[in-house]
Amino acid sequence: MAGRTRGRTARRGVGRCPGRDHRNPGTGSMSVPGAMIRRMDLELFFADVDAQPWAELQHAYGPADDVSGHLRALAGDDEEAAGEAISELYSAILHQGSVYGATAHAVPYLARLAGAGYRTEDLLVLLGGIAEGGADDGDTDEAACRAAVVDQLPLILSSVDAEEPGLRCAAVWAAAMTGAADRVLPVLRRRRGTEEHPRVRAELIGAMARLDPTGTAAGAGAVIGGREPDEVRVAALLACVDGGLPWGPEHHGAMLSLLPANGLVVDHLDQERNEPLQYVVETLLLRDTDADRDAAYALLDAALRSTAAEARTEALWAAEQACLLSRSAPRRLADAVPALAADPDTLPAAYSLLQKLGPYAAAAAPELARIARGGGDPADCALETLVLVAPDLAAPLLARDLGRRPRALRAVGGPLFGVVVGTRPLPCDDALLAAVRARLVVEDVEGNEPVHLLSLLESWGSGAAAALPELRSVLPRFPAAVPRTLVAVCPPEHRTETARLLTAAASGPGNGRLAAAKALRELTGETGPLRTAVAACLADGDDVQEAAELAAGLGAEALELVPALRAAFSDLGNGRTTPRMDCDIAVASALWRITGDTAQAVPVLAGVLAETGNMWMRWTFRRAARAAAVMGGAARPLVPALEGLLTDRAHVPAAVLALHAIAPETLDGPRTAGLLLDSAEADADTELALEALVLLGPAALTEDHRRRLTALAEQDLRVRSSGVEPTICPADEQLREQAREAARSLG
Repeated sequence: MAGRTRGRTARRGVGRCPGRDHRNPGTGSMSVPGAMIRRMDLELFFADVDAQPWAELQHAYGPADDVSGHLRALAGDDEEAAGEAISELYSAILHQGSVYGATAHAVPYLARLAGAGYRTEDLLVLLGGIAEGGADDGDTDEAACRAAVVDQLPLILSSVDAEEPGLRCAAVWAAAMTGAADRVLPVLRRRRGTEEHPRVRAELIGAMARLDPTGTAAGAGAVIGGREPDEVRVAALLACVDGGLPWGPEHHGAMLSLLPANGLVVDHLDQERNEPLQYVVETLLLRDTDADRDAAYALLDAALRSTAAEARTEALWAAEQACLLSRSAPRRLADAVPALAADPDTLPAAYSLLQKLGPYAAAAAPELARIARGGGDPADCALETLVLVAPDLAAPLLARDLGRRPRALRAVGGPLFGVVVGTRPLPCDDALLAAVRARLVVEDVEGNEPVHLLSLLESWGSGAAAALPELRSVLPRFPAAVPRTLVAVCPPEHRTETARLLTAAASGPGNGRLAAAKALRELTGETGPLRTAVAACLADGDDVQEAAELAAGLGAEALELVPALRAAFSDLGNGRTTPRMDCDIAVASALWRITGDTAQAVPVLAGVLAETGNMWMRWTFRRAARAAAVMGGAARPLVPALEGLLTDRAHVPAAVLALHAIAPETLDGPRTAGLLLDSAEADADTELALEALVLLGPAALTEDHRRRLTALAEQDLRVRSSGVEPTICPADEQLREQAREAARSLG
C-alpha cells in the first residue's frame, strides 16, 4: 500500500515543542568545547541579521519580522529569555514540523550562534528538525531548508567529537537528518569505533540506520545480545528491523528481554522510534507477509502476558496500534484476552484495546460486567467497554443507573462522525427503555445526552413506541432532534396525533421548523408545511443549505420557492468561504431540479470548480460534482473543469461520477478505472471511488484492476488508516464490505 505512514510515530514534528520533552530549551549549554568556540563580533552579526528582509519572509504566523529579536535573545545573558526564544523559533519556523521561507533564511544565523557557543545543543537539534523530512531537490521550502542545513555540515560534524555527551548526540542526530550519507556516514562510523557513552552509541546506531539501513543492520545483529547496555541493544534491534532483516527467535527474545523498553529511548532524539515495541510491531505488519504477521502477533501475545506491569502497558498500546493497522488484529489478539481479564491491575488499562477488539474480547465480558455493577467512573468505563464487547450483557446494566453512565451512553448513542462504532446495536431491553423514558424528561438533561437518548430510541424503531408520550413532551425542548425520532418510533395508530404535533412545530419559530416539516413529510407525505418552512429559512438566511436541499427534493412542487432560492445566492465576487459555496451549490442544484434551467446553476458550479488552489475544498468539489452529475448533459460546459480535477486523487471519484453522467464519451474506461483505484488505495475518497468503479462497469476493468479491487477487500492492511481513532476500524470494515460488494457486482 503506497503512501502509508506509521499511524502515530511517522508524523513529522510530533513532540518537537521544546519545554515538553528532552529537547527542553532549559537544558541547552551556554558553552561548548574549545574546538567549537570562535570569537564572533555580535555587533557585526546583528547588523547583518537586521539587514535581512525578514518582514518580506513568511513563517507560521505571517511576516517573519520577529525572528531577529529571537536571535538576539539567544545571544543574551538572560537564560529565561533565551529559552523562550528557542521555543518561539520552534513555533514559528518549525511549526509542528512544517517549514517556511523564513526557515531556510534563518539557518545560517542559527548555525553561527551555535558555533559561537550560544545554546549550541539546542540549536543543533533545531537545525536537525529543520532538515528532517526535507526533500533533496525541487523548488520547495523543504528542499531549501535541507540544503541550508547541509551547508552547515562542517559545523555540525565538528561537534560529533565534542566533550559533552548531549552535544555529541545532538550533532549525530542533526547530521543524520540532512540525509547527506556520503558526507556523514564516514564520520559517524569513525566515532562509533571509539564512542563509549551508551546514549551516544545508541544515537549513532540510529543515525547510521537512517542513512544506511541495510549496511547498519548487517552488523547490528551482533549487538542485540546481552553484552551491551540495554539502550544500545534496543537501538541495534530497531536497526535490524529498519534494515529489513528477517525477524527470528533471537530478535523475538531480545525484544521481550528489553521490555519495558520506552524508558531506554526516552532521552533519544529520534521521535519515530520512541516506543520500540510498537515500532517493531508496526514495521513487521507493514511488511505485509504471513511470516512477519505471525512474528508480530507472537511478540504481542507474549508481551501482553508479561509479568512486568510496565511491559504490559507498552504491549497494550502496541496492540491498539496493530488494530488500527491490520484487519486481522482483533482475531489474532483474542487469545491474550483471558490473561488481561484475569489481572485486575491491567484490565482498566486494557479497556481501549478491548473496545477495538469488540466481540473478539468476549472472554473479558464477565469481568467487565462485574466492574460495571459497581459505582462511579470505574463502573462507567467498564460498561462503555462492555457495550462494544457484549451489548446484550450491557443493556440491563446501563438501565440500572443510566444518568450516571455518560461514557456508556455515548458508546451506544448512534454514529460517531457518520460511522457506527459498535458492531451490534444495543437490544431493546424493557428496563433500559423505561430508564431512557425517565431520563429523557429530567429537566437537567443537556449537552449531547438528549441526542444519545434519542438515537438509542430511534435505533429501536417501533419497539420504542412506549416512549411516544415522553418524546411529545420534550419536543419543545429539543425541536431539532426529536421530530426524526418521533417518526422512527411511531406506530400506525399514533400517526394522526404525531402529525398534529409536527405540523404545529413546523409552523413555529426556532431552529426546529425544518426538522419538523421534514419529519412530517416522511410520516404523511404532506409537502405544504415543508415548503413553508423552507421559504422561511431562505428568507431569514437560516440553514440555507439544508433548506435548499429539501427544496430540491420537492422538484416541481417547489416552484413557488424559486425567487427565494435565487435571492439566497452569495456575492460571487466577495471572497466566498467554503460554507457559502456549499450553500450556493445546494441552491444551484435546487433551481435545476425545480425549473430545469441551467442559466444560474452552471455558472455557480463553474465558479466553485474554478477554486482549484484551495486545499480545503475536497468536500465542496464533491458536492459540486454531484450536483453536476444530476444535471447530466445540461452541465456539459463544466466538462473542462471536471477533467481538470482528474489530476488530484482526492477529486477523481467525484469528477468521474459527474463526467460519466454528463459526457461519458470523455472517459477512457481502463485509464479511469486505474485512477479510481489509485484514489481508493490512497484512501483519498474510497467510498465514492468504489461507487464510480461500479458505475463504469466490468468492461472497464483489466485483470490487474480486478486484482487491486480484490486486494482492497481482502488485504490485511487497513485501507482506512486515518480519522478519529474510535471510527478507524469500523469505518474500514464498512469500506471492506463495500469493496467486496463492488467486486461481486463487477464479476
